[in-house]
Amino acid sequence: MAKHNKKLRTAVIGTGYLGKFHAEKYAGMDNVDLVGIVDVNETACQELASRLGTTAYTDYRELFGNVDAVSIVVPTPLHHKVGMDFLENNTDILIEKPMTVTLAQADELIELAETNGLIIQVGHLERYNSAVIPLANIVKNPRFIESHRLSIFQERGTDVSVVLDLMIHDIDIILNFVKSEIKDIRAAGIAVISEHIDIANARLEFKNGCVANVTASRVSLKNERKIRLFQKDAYVAVDFAEHNINIIRQGKPEAQGLIPGAEIETLSFENGDALKDEIKAFVESVTNRVVPEVSGPVGRNALNIALIIMEQIKTTSRLYRSST
Repeated sequence: MAKHNKKLRTAVIGTGYLGKFHAEKYAGMDNVDLVGIVDVNETACQELASRLGTTAYTDYRELFGNVDAVSIVVPTPLHHKVGMDFLENNTDILIEKPMTVTLAQADELIELAETNGLIIQVGHLERYNSAVIPLANIVKNPRFIESHRLSIFQERGTDVSVVLDLMIHDIDIILNFVKSEIKDIRAAGIAVISEHIDIANARLEFKNGCVANVTASRVSLKNERKIRLFQKDAYVAVDFAEHNINIIRQGKPEAQGLIPGAEIETLSFENGDALKDEIKAFVESVTNRVVPEVSGPVGRNALNIALIIMEQIKTTSRLYRSST
């Protein structure tokens, strides 16, 4: 836990597809010392360590006492064990989403962090998308939300369902904008290629009256990451991949255009480095001892809804099988 002016001592646990990018970001920061990287693939880990000028390990326990903060980028079923071990050894953690496999595991991590005065940040990367950040000043009390997150099939991420792999991004964003308890959830989904659910749809009804229709698929023929939000004064369409926002508002009656009587504003943003910004936010939280925007409880809330959706899908599937 860093409480000094020296460079923050960091490490990355798990240097697969995403973990290697975490390591690269830390290695490029002036106020950070990348003490080491850890992976069971010793050869690949050593190659990456040599390129980044750090030390390769195959056992993360060798880092205890030598690091202030770590990124945990191991397979989801290992998040709880690795996270608990570092929290027990006075280390702040940035843990990739989904936070854990179960709510009980998430609660244990949060409780231990609070007891030891440590920081948990959850890696909901889309929060740092250049088109998402401006929405805080645009989206006010949405009444209907529709999101689509479609992906061409990739082997990585299939250790969990598409709900925990992809949909959880939009769940987190929606919860952040609606800020209301959920009244009801209806969901359906199916496994197409992997052993877990590959395509899912959920309808979330909030107590304040907002309804969100959320779709995620990893068996699509195209990649698409879009969300549309409808509120009293505007319709807001966001394209996460293209980094743009279209806002449609009521204009002068004589206004002509694609939608008569409406004013359309398009905001475009440069394709920033969301992962760098996420890790920078983590480093700042650790250095200044402030609660991160995507804290442990925030990650837990998104996980909770995702798990309810998955249970709804199981229930729907059982009912379908029993009726055929």
